[in-house]
Amino acid sequence: MAIDIPSNPSRPIETAWTQLDVLWQAEQSLVQKGFGHNRLSPAWQMLVLGDGSPTRHLQLLTGEPTEVDVIDMSLIGSNLDHAPDLIQAIPGPRLRRQVWLRTVSGQRLAYATSWWEASHVDEYLQNRSLPIWASLGQLRTELYRDIRTVCLGSSPELAAAFGEQGPFWGRYYLFWHNGQPLTLIHEVFSPHLQKYLGPMHGHPEHS
Repeated sequence: MAIDIPSNPSRPIETAWTQLDVLWQAEQSLVQKGFGHNRLSPAWQMLVLGDGSPTRHLQLLTGEPTEVDVIDMSLIGSNLDHAPDLIQAIPGPRLRRQVWLRTVSGQRLAYATSWWEASHVDEYLQNRSLPIWASLGQLRTELYRDIRTVCLGSSPELAAAFGEQGPFWGRYYLFWHNGQPLTLIHEVFSPHLQKYLGPMHGHPEHS
């Protein structure tokens, strides 16, 4: 069923999304080169800087299927939603989706927000309870994951939700399909993943 677009797309958005209070940030040129291992360990760099599917990686790490808890699907129209300027690459009117990525046993591993052209959501997210990579994989959609920014930051909300103290590593990237940006995605990873990846070595003063 098609999504109704709000008649007043500039209205305030009631449901906020969670972004990090940034302590350190790397733009695309540094992301492509990689960081010193005193900044972020090799195993963590493969997860945070890699262009593969994070939900697939989480499944391989934990040995459990990665499940999605959808916590927000908000039509935001032309509102820029306090998102990075990258959001302007996604045509409006837009829809914002927020999810937790977790194991079947209930351990939250990551938080993600994505912004979509509202008219395309039904086409690409036919089953909205599936991870994005699974939904697009079922459609055999060819994608390019274009990581633009990686950051280290704090968030009381995420600390409470993960049950883990920060700082947290997060990133912003665009999915490209047929030469056009399909969605902007923001992901933040739980320090719980140190159980599988080892220490992050992620404090700026250690660099």
